Amino acid sequence: MEEKITERKMEYPFLEKPVLIYERENGHKIVLAYKPGELVNISTWVKTGSINETSENNGVSHFLEHLMFKGTKKHKAGEFDKLLESKGAIVNAATWKDYTFYYVTLPKGPNDEYFKSAIELHADMMLNPVIPPEEIGETFDIDNPKIKVKRERHVVTEEIRMREDQSWTKVYNLCNFNMYKKHPYKFDVIGTAKLIAEMPRQTVIDYYKSNYTPKNMTTIIVGEFGFDEVLSLVVKAFNFEGRENNAMRINEKDKPTQEMIIVEQTADITTGFLTAGYICPPAEDLKSSILADMIAVIMGDGQSSRLYQNLIEKSSNPVFNIVTSDYYSFRDGGNFFIQANFKAENKDEAIKAVKEEIEKMYKDKITAGELKKAVKKLKVRFAETSETVSDIAETIGYYMTVCDDAKSINSYISTLEKISAEDIFNFAKEYLDLKHATFAILMPEGK
Repeated sequence: MEEKITERKMEYPFLEKPVLIYERENGHKIVLAYKPGELVNISTWVKTGSINETSENNGVSHFLEHLMFKGTKKHKAGEFDKLLESKGAIVNAATWKDYTFYYVTLPKGPNDEYFKSAIELHADMMLNPVIPPEEIGETFDIDNPKIKVKRERHVVTEEIRMREDQSWTKVYNLCNFNMYKKHPYKFDVIGTAKLIAEMPRQTVIDYYKSNYTPKNMTTIIVGEFGFDEVLSLVVKAFNFEGRENNAMRINEKDKPTQEMIIVEQTADITTGFLTAGYICPPAEDLKSSILADMIAVIMGDGQSSRLYQNLIEKSSNPVFNIVTSDYYSFRDGGNFFIQANFKAENKDEAIKAVKEEIEKMYKDKITAGELKKAVKKLKVRFAETSETVSDIAETIGYYMTVCDDAKSINSYISTLEKISAEDIFNFAKEYLDLKHATFAILMPEGK
């Protein structure tokens, strides 16, 4: 019996044809977007990252991402990359809190041969990873490593250790961990060297089986091609062979703290680092996500921003070397951050100055000029999401995975254009009050 597949259309700004979204009976989604040119992008987004981890297996999502490239029953380790890169492909993957995604960008080749071959190879990697013991490497004691042959386990632990020496990573992780009481967002996506060094192969395999299910996967193809033919190719290649879906894990969401948290650590550094973090609404709340992005632009995006102008450019005795703000949108609640590097001897002054700049956002309305600048910057950023096949695939993948639907793409500009200075003021007043803030400070040892 022929498989039943539902189809719906979605308008995508800047593309000449509607995007088609297909959902199969098993829950696997396929999204096809038409962009003329010789390059195509094939990607599969999986609804799993540190959001599905625990203190016992933290880092397994990222570890598995590395191991997915280590061969299938059809192709040995390294063969997948070699076959595609010989055709001019860029092959990579990424893991974040809400998702893990794998992609191939390549020229279509004569008669679309490279393109068709890439679909088959990509599907084989996603559905049939062997995760061979000899590629993972033996477990070891992180404090007394005796490694005969350095394999992927060693590669990942070294990557973690390199990041642990980075001051910005340390202060971000300190802030992020203390923002949450229960939610797995508190964990560092890459995990800890100790956990990865000791993680059994079976833990990785069990995690793959639990999370790499049809309902958790969205495969996106962007380029110039015939939709019916490519849909048929993807359906055939992604043969899940009766693989069952598991119930999606539901995490208890942390609410913003009702009393300011300040945590401090020391490190072998010469200057001070600060991260102030807030928990904001979930990604599906498009207006709130845009509002938080606009505040990040106004406060700390570039040399015309408030933080740069007030704390560096116009300061008679600058305390800060760097001060910026940013917003990350997540399924179970976004994060607004201010990050700063300052002269260590001026710690109290630096903290006071950042607090005052935050307070200004919810005590006074922004100017018409600031509103105009923020709208313009976000419009430019949004337009850039349609420049290449990779940009389009990443944008669709993010919305389909984190928000469960890509419809927000079509309403983004209209929502942005309706936002007022009053909206920004109200958002800042509700979510950026200092009582909701978590401050993490990293100071030189002995200071």
